[in-house]
Amino acid sequence: MKQILYLLIGILAFGHLSAQKLKPGFDKSEYTELLRAYSRWSDSTHYKDIPESSRFRRTYRSEEMGLVNKWELYESPDQINVISIRGTTPSEVSWLANFYAAMIPAKGQLHLSDTVTFDYHFADNPRAAVHVGWSVASAYLLQDIIPVLWKQYTSGVRDFIIFGHSQGGGISYLITAQLLYYQKTGVLPADIHFKTYCSAAPKPGNLPFAYEYEASRQMGWSYTIVNAADWVPEVPVSIQTLTDFNVTNPFKNAKSLIKKQKFPTNLALKHVYNQLTKHNKKAMRRYQQYLGKVASKFVVKQLVGFKSPEYFESNHYVRTGNMIVLYPDSLYYAQYPDSDTDLFVHHSIQSYLYLTDKLPD
Repeated sequence: MKQILYLLIGILAFGHLSAQKLKPGFDKSEYTELLRAYSRWSDSTHYKDIPESSRFRRTYRSEEMGLVNKWELYESPDQINVISIRGTTPSEVSWLANFYAAMIPAKGQLHLSDTVTFDYHFADNPRAAVHVGWSVASAYLLQDIIPVLWKQYTSGVRDFIIFGHSQGGGISYLITAQLLYYQKTGVLPADIHFKTYCSAAPKPGNLPFAYEYEASRQMGWSYTIVNAADWVPEVPVSIQTLTDFNVTNPFKNAKSLIKKQKFPTNLALKHVYNQLTKHNKKAMRRYQQYLGKVASKFVVKQLVGFKSPEYFESNHYVRTGNMIVLYPDSLYYAQYPDSDTDLFVHHSIQSYLYLTDKLPD
């Protein structure tokens, strides 16, 4: 009812459609300004030598919620708003959101507390699966984002950038997917334009999720920016088993084909097949045990009334999105050398800005 009321107010106040200001395609200047604005999440020691954004100004910062998650709203003179998702903080609870890394189906319901449930729909494909910790974070954040988004919409804003760096980038995939679903189902107006920059983002889900997300955003409306020296986009650890392949595949009937072979060839092939498949299955279940069931015990201590969801039988995390690869050269490594002590040297805003500046205009 509230959404319908907001929509009617918006139609009465703005009878004509606002001209679209967001444009598809990777925009080097746009991404640079987003990084500069985002750098102010931390104190001056973290944004040293980074100038303030000349385009985006923060007008809202949320309270901490969920697993120590926050977001900000930036506004620009040309009425483009930014939903900026904060990344991992030094807090153990914030890191717990990363380590709670079992997969769950990409659509379902999360029991956040004894009184709050959240219906999520990040993909239609029943084989799509996503990171549980960032799904929980998204569920909390969306409950605060939607009212602010409606407020901006009724004031005439139609163009929104979704941005996040690091953990914030991982969450941004899911925030984007859910907002698109809300548009598809009429919860949000169809004339809102969303563009997404997932910066230094880890892997959010499996291949069916990635395919569906990329298909919906592939005409220049979502980008994943990666420093090739950064380890964060390489996590979570991915384990592929035979069940992670598409339905039509050459491995599906392997066991029955092996049985048809003559003795002792069938025994030899069966032994080889088991050796090649059982270890991946065992590793996947072990990861699910520790990054799902064990980690959830710590989540329950932080989120009173939280109930662990059913996990998806996979740990096949993949890179997602249209990739912009920032490729380091010798000059980069002279300024940002590999380090055994500074694990985030290639993950910093400074290193991403340095490499972005080297991209052609």
